[in-house]
Amino acid sequence: MVLSRRGSGSVTLASGQTLAIHTRTQDEEDLPHATKKTMADHLRKYESVFTLTPQRMRMIVEAFKDTLELGLQKPDQIVPMIPTFVFGFPTGQEQGDYLAVDLGGTNLRVCLVSIQGEGKFEITQSKYRLTEEQKQDDGQKLFDFCAECLKTFVDTNLADADAGHELQPGEMLPLGFTFSYPCLQSKIDHGELIRWTKGFGATNTEGRDVAEMFRQSLLKYNLPVVLTALINDTTGTLIASHYVNPKTRIACIFGTGCNAAYMERVGDIPKIKHLGIDDSAQMAINCEWGAFDSFEHEHLPRTKYDAIVDDTSNKPGEQSFEKLISGRYLGEILRLVICELIDEGVLFLGQNTYKLEVPYVFDTAFLSLMESDPTDELLMIIGIFSHFFAVETTLAERQFFRALAKLIGRRAARLSACGIAAIVSKMGYLDEGCAVGADGSLYNKYPGFADRIHEGLVDIFGEKGRNIVTYHAEDGSGVGSAIIAAMTKVRKDAGLTPRDTPGLPHDYHGLNLLGYRRHLVPFVQPVVYNNL
Repeated sequence: MVLSRRGSGSVTLASGQTLAIHTRTQDEEDLPHATKKTMADHLRKYESVFTLTPQRMRMIVEAFKDTLELGLQKPDQIVPMIPTFVFGFPTGQEQGDYLAVDLGGTNLRVCLVSIQGEGKFEITQSKYRLTEEQKQDDGQKLFDFCAECLKTFVDTNLADADAGHELQPGEMLPLGFTFSYPCLQSKIDHGELIRWTKGFGATNTEGRDVAEMFRQSLLKYNLPVVLTALINDTTGTLIASHYVNPKTRIACIFGTGCNAAYMERVGDIPKIKHLGIDDSAQMAINCEWGAFDSFEHEHLPRTKYDAIVDDTSNKPGEQSFEKLISGRYLGEILRLVICELIDEGVLFLGQNTYKLEVPYVFDTAFLSLMESDPTDELLMIIGIFSHFFAVETTLAERQFFRALAKLIGRRAARLSACGIAAIVSKMGYLDEGCAVGADGSLYNKYPGFADRIHEGLVDIFGEKGRNIVTYHAEDGSGVGSAIIAAMTKVRKDAGLTPRDTPGLPHDYHGLNLLGYRRHLVPFVQPVVYNNL
């Protein structure tokens, strides 16, 4: 067996015997496990490190607001505040069958959405797990995989006449492509990838039109679909949430990554003023707020564990907000604390801890299980450490692990509340109140996450914070993508797609963005300008 580099381990001798090795410091107690008092003392230390006070939260909100405003004013900012060219909310009367492909941080999801109007829909979907190799391999191969999964789905679900979904010869289905990574868009159906997030690093993709890359893969598999709209998952969640609940003004994703979207008045987006769009029009903004406080690290309460996560990531310095709150990183933060205590000779004396030394081996799902363990002896935590890491724990240690998980999870939720509060404050939603549609595995599955967000909003705003209510929007990205595809199809069928108009400014972030004369298309709700 490999010798652990930490406080304990074992080696196999030539005789076949196993020799256990433990390195101890002179002031350690001669016990196989830490005492209850020792764990309580360490917990107090970590409480001071991971606790976020209301005063600090309000300071973060103000800095967040300034960052959002800057992203609307100028291009190429750290939080880019990306115009999506999705104008207005759905009417609720959209109908028809639409395909959606949702490329998320963990899964690829393929959906057939039957939009029925009046906030109703039916969805048939399949999920396909993404491997770490696919996330880092050539980008075109990644889109080929997406197309291959879509072909499997179409062959399975669109050949059944009894189910009412039989595809007729020559028929082409509109496809909404939810691409959950920051893109610059000059049209609703095109988008240039700014940078990968959520641990992705697929080569030959950044700076390229990902919609066009996916179209090449669709052609390769001869699929009967037309890519109608390229959207971010958060924008899709905003549209789907409003379709079901018209009180929705903000959408958030709390999963492998984190993000938010909301509707902004075009007149309050100075960086696109040269396009000549009616100032009173409403445009969905994809914040990409996971990048807040990146590089400078002036506002967020980063610990040394957060700094290690950042330094060892595939994008050091970037996505600072995301690295403190997203599901990809919370388990790793807890693992680093455990490893520190192993190095200090506090935990797992005389036990082989090499399995805990592998980065990201401690899944955030473990934190969720630890917090929700209902037993007095914390049997679920026993199972996690014995089954996955082959170490034994005492009740005192298990109580410490659960308390530590709560500290890390609560900090993530309270920081998430800061982001929501920044948009609420900026847009003046506090007095009237609004609904926030939230999606993502962290929000949906982590125990108490939503309640902790609401607690954080009250700490920031006082009792008025109760006017801001988050709610579960599970199928947001898939359904939202389909609804935007439906909105786009309505515009095209009605001949309301704006035509390219020569002689107007067209320089937008280096893309060939042609403006249009606003009198050609009067603003109605909803409007999707999909040929800008």
